[in-house]
Amino acid sequence: MIVGTAGHIDHGKTSLLQALTGQAGDRRREERERGMTIDLGYIYAALEPGAALTGFIDVPGHERFTHNMLAGAQGIDLVLLVVAADDGVMPQTREHLAIVELLGIPRALIAITKCDRVDPVRVQAVQEQIDALLAPGPYAGAPTVALSSVTGEGVEALRNALLDAQHEVLQRSASGGFRLAIDRAFSVAGAGIVVTGTALSGQVAVGDTLMLSPLGKPVRVRGLHAQNQAADCATAGQRVALNLSADRLALEQVHRGQWLLAEWLHAPPQRLDIEMTLLVSEARSFEHFQPVHVHLGTQDVTGRVVLLEGVSLAPGEQMFAQLRVNAPVLAVKGDRLILRDQSAQRTLGGGRVLDPFAPARHHRSPERLAQLKTLATTTSLEDALPALLANSDTGLDPQRLERQFNRPRDSWVLPDDVRLIDTRQGPLLFSAARWEALKAPLLEHLARFHQLEPDQMGPDRDRLRRFAGTALDRPTFISLLNELLASGSIVASGPWLHLPDHQVRLSEDDETLWQQLQPLFEQAGFDPPWVRDLAKATSHEEATVRLLLRKMARLGLMHQVVRDLFYTEILVRRLAAMLVQLASDDPVIQVTAFRDAVGLGRKRSIQILEYFDRIGLTRRFGDRRHIRLDNALAQKED
Repeated sequence: MIVGTAGHIDHGKTSLLQALTGQAGDRRREERERGMTIDLGYIYAALEPGAALTGFIDVPGHERFTHNMLAGAQGIDLVLLVVAADDGVMPQTREHLAIVELLGIPRALIAITKCDRVDPVRVQAVQEQIDALLAPGPYAGAPTVALSSVTGEGVEALRNALLDAQHEVLQRSASGGFRLAIDRAFSVAGAGIVVTGTALSGQVAVGDTLMLSPLGKPVRVRGLHAQNQAADCATAGQRVALNLSADRLALEQVHRGQWLLAEWLHAPPQRLDIEMTLLVSEARSFEHFQPVHVHLGTQDVTGRVVLLEGVSLAPGEQMFAQLRVNAPVLAVKGDRLILRDQSAQRTLGGGRVLDPFAPARHHRSPERLAQLKTLATTTSLEDALPALLANSDTGLDPQRLERQFNRPRDSWVLPDDVRLIDTRQGPLLFSAARWEALKAPLLEHLARFHQLEPDQMGPDRDRLRRFAGTALDRPTFISLLNELLASGSIVASGPWLHLPDHQVRLSEDDETLWQQLQPLFEQAGFDPPWVRDLAKATSHEEATVRLLLRKMARLGLMHQVVRDLFYTEILVRRLAAMLVQLASDDPVIQVTAFRDAVGLGRKRSIQILEYFDRIGLTRRFGDRRHIRLDNALAQKED
């Protein structure tokens, strides 16, 4: 069990732990000189003979060191809220209580200290203050022990109360990837760098490789202590000290606020969708895009809050929000965080992480809000997945889901109606019904394209994607298109895509012009006219002739060898047959041999040969060429 203290400065937290464990808490020189806890203190003690060690985290009570208190409050099982009998409930009592409530710490135990300084009437009055303070929250009716660290009265009763709580603490699951928020880093002579923290999930063993995040540096575990005892492995819920080694790892690179993670969990985001709660004690509403300090794990970063369901949040209310932080953070679904004001002087509220990989766009859409509602009301991946997929047209990334839920994919049990779609950028999860529903609109858009452009064979892949206006990214769109091609719902003619029954139709004007151009190509043989000559001969604009010939090229009836020089399909095949014949006599095709065969000049012959290089009939090696026999054109003419 991990126990953390909370309470106002000078209410006796450190003295209480010393009376309870026999160990001093404030070990730093400046703490002893000033008589106050400045940073986190750690004590390990058995509550009874033979019992496992309990870890105690002593936190500072001064408002100036609330950031240190927050770093120590992560991962504790029970909060020991300390209230001095002479002072009663004070401002930091209230703030610390608000923090531990927002962090979702499951249990609380109340200690009324310094009872030797006051009479029983005052103790009873403080008890009533505490009861009133706790009544609206989750710790209403929490056990309370009145004691004196000086006389020892009540200390044994507190010990027994802690033992009772320890028997009720639920064992944390060791499943999922290992996560530890670093709260201390120091160097030990002869051992090297050591870090400490509370293991929040998973397990770790000597010899494991972890990721120091967000730095992104792999480190090896040379040795470890769990609950202040040497061990070979440690698991979630324990205080852990890890001796780390890595290539060129310096102590200056390691500090509070970093994480040690299973390597596959490393993906530090800077946008997180959360369920935010504003403290009821706040005097004013929280405004959209307000700057804040975010405390997550042992990290303290600045950022802004984008409210997703309105422009302001009233005190005591909840709302979905997106955190946009100024430095990479680490989180999984369910992690708790604290929000403090821009000056880091006041706790505003807190939140629960729903999605650490929040989208940059459409974050207020009805579909996205429906996904967030699902994430807020479910705990397991399997429970959340159907609704998440039902509200996604673009699919879900399995790797992100692994990190979001801290669940390796091999532990998933997917519903039968979930499909894993392979794309060039990795697999995506889709609802089978949703995936099939994406196909009909695409076919409708392609049919509409044919209506608008009857003289074209069809669009290429990218033009069809733009024309359809789909939200799918390109790799996912290509996977959808490939399924339609495989089923025959769409046909490809070269790069052009069309419906199976689509036939290109030229306009009446184009047909009339082609009837004038066709004899000119037939008369010219291997030396067809340029576009400018065709335009002059038919009394048309060059642009009109050029546009028609390009249309014919898209239909596969013409070939553009160079700009404004077109050959008919029949001529190209005759030229290809001549090349194949030359290669049968000599595998090495020379420019001069081809020039003599076709009866053209060297420049035109080279232009034709370079065109055949581009379409893959020939392969060039310096001034020589070879026929590529795997080319369909060569096979047909061979």
